Amino acid sequence: MNTIRLTLLALCLLLCACGNQALRAVRYLPQEGDVAFQSLPHEPLVDAIEGCTESPFSHCGILHRAGGQWVVIEAIGPVKETPFAAWVAQARDARYSVFRLRAGYRAKIPAFIAAAQSYAGRPYDIHYDMDDAAIYCSELIFKAFRKAAGEDLGKLQTLGQLKWERHALVIKYLEGGKLPLNRMMITPRSLSEAVQLERVYAL
Repeated sequence: MNTIRLTLLALCLLLCACGNQALRAVRYLPQEGDVAFQSLPHEPLVDAIEGCTESPFSHCGILHRAGGQWVVIEAIGPVKETPFAAWVAQARDARYSVFRLRAGYRAKIPAFIAAAQSYAGRPYDIHYDMDDAAIYCSELIFKAFRKAAGEDLGKLQTLGQLKWERHALVIKYLEGGKLPLNRMMITPRSLSEAVQLERVYAL
């Protein structure tokens, strides 16, 4: 009986490994409205984002074809459009993953892009509030999709629901000594787990 269980476990692990290798083997061909995720170079804030969410994703943006080239609409500094090659280069080890809206949502993509572009120039929100005065990366995507589709992409959470304890010093520094555990936010990890998205590429 134990031998059968071990064999089944080994088979499951092999299938998972083959699935991940297949995703990496496929050359990524961008499509309008794809949502791309990456890990930024290590620094206290990046490590806090990844640590609090227990995820390698610390940044994300939306793919858009503009002026004959692919760009990523992102909130990193001000909300702006960054050439895709430059966006990939800014990632840790130039690695990234891409998720695509499922078929039932493809018609919403033009409105999704337009809604994201409407935030152009807004400053980066270092406090991760959900107001419109300043915008952070996953907030941009969440709000653009809500405007376009009338649905939430991912699940809003409070800071207190995340694994914030090991990063309390960084959070307090940003917040002037406070720990806003009741603050609602949308994380890159939560976006990546949205039911409206499916992963199409991982490097």
